[in-house]
Amino acid sequence: MGGLGVAPPPPPPAAPQRVGGDIKEPKRLVYVQPEYPAIARAAKVQGLVIIEATIAKDGTVINEKILRSGPLAALDQAALDAVKQWKYSPTLLGGVPVEILMSVTVNFTLK
Repeated sequence: MGGLGVAPPPPPPAAPQRVGGDIKEPKRLVYVQPEYPAIARAAKVQGLVIIEATIAKDGTVINEKILRSGPLAALDQAALDAVKQWKYSPTLLGGVPVEILMSVTVNFTLK
């Protein structure tokens, strides 16, 4: 018979885990302000862009896609360009970094 050691933790899931339940939303460490497109500013267009993004094990944003488009395509691209530069704290599940899937909202408002 083998020794009675402590069983190793289960391997982390292969697919990104969605935020919720035991998976807490990570803390954003780096924020890049989206650049308000000149065409949207001139047209006085405001709105929300909702993006689904995978946060890699190291906290970088990868595999982002638009879930809800803004009122102007230029807002979508500006939101994507900014979100790609954001960085989050790594998300741990059982002490092991995992990829997570979460939605982020970019709000374009004129001042």
